[in-house]
Amino acid sequence: MSAERAWWQVGVSLAVCFGVLLPVSAQQRPLVTERVATMPEGELRIDLGFEFAQAQRFPLSGLRGDLSRVGVLGLSLGVASRVELQLRGAIQHYLSIDERQGGAIPLRLPTPESTHDVGDFSLWTKIRLRAAGGRWPALGVRVGVELPNSDQARGIGMNQTNFFAAVLAEKRWSAFDLFGHVGVGILPAPIEPFVQNDVLLYGVAGVYALNARANLVAEVSGWESTRRRAPLGTESRGQVRVGLQLRTGRLWWDLAGVRGMHAVDPRSGLVFGVSTTVPLWKR
Repeated sequence: MSAERAWWQVGVSLAVCFGVLLPVSAQQRPLVTERVATMPEGELRIDLGFEFAQAQRFPLSGLRGDLSRVGVLGLSLGVASRVELQLRGAIQHYLSIDERQGGAIPLRLPTPESTHDVGDFSLWTKIRLRAAGGRWPALGVRVGVELPNSDQARGIGMNQTNFFAAVLAEKRWSAFDLFGHVGVGILPAPIEPFVQNDVLLYGVAGVYALNARANLVAEVSGWESTRRRAPLGTESRGQVRVGLQLRTGRLWWDLAGVRGMHAVDPRSGLVFGVSTTVPLWKR
């Protein structure tokens, strides 16, 4: 058994075991747009999933193909009444190569037909500034840094350090919850020294509660380049996700379809996963 497959099975087993024993708070997956609400102090939410993207393009390496993200991991820890620390990333990426055209960097692929690499993990801090009340929405801020964990020679990641900051807002009307963010991302150009692209971050998501155990979810999220000709590797990106959240016992399961919005985005895709919450200490 490969090391990647072993880690995946261990992660699934842990999530299932925790879910059997412990309750789950408000669900985030399969949405990328963050809610304003933070995890209660001393509680850790574990998200684990799988994503498949069809016809994904990688302009820096010139590769195109079907991408599988195995072990899509999210950890969200409440460290204070209004502060949450987060870890996001994927344990392994697998790309089945359909096309290899151009490319601006030398590659070192395992085989001509496929490649794989660890995902670039990111660290975030989310702070809730105010709770919803009356006509006014809840407000928060979220800042994060994406770490250069990947190997650009594998053709999937860009081995870059990126910075993100956004303002969050959320408003609920009965069974419908609407939330979103707007902010800025600072993306260094991978092959142009001393050049960066300051992109506009955006995200709008809605959750409609069908009952206590099922929610319909939808979102549009991504970033838009502020340059007319974006440096290679910093192009505009965006996705539409539509799906379902289901509660079974003490676990939340999710399933969503994905549609890309730009030429570099996947033509279509599918994501699914599971979430649970673990109490680490008492307030």
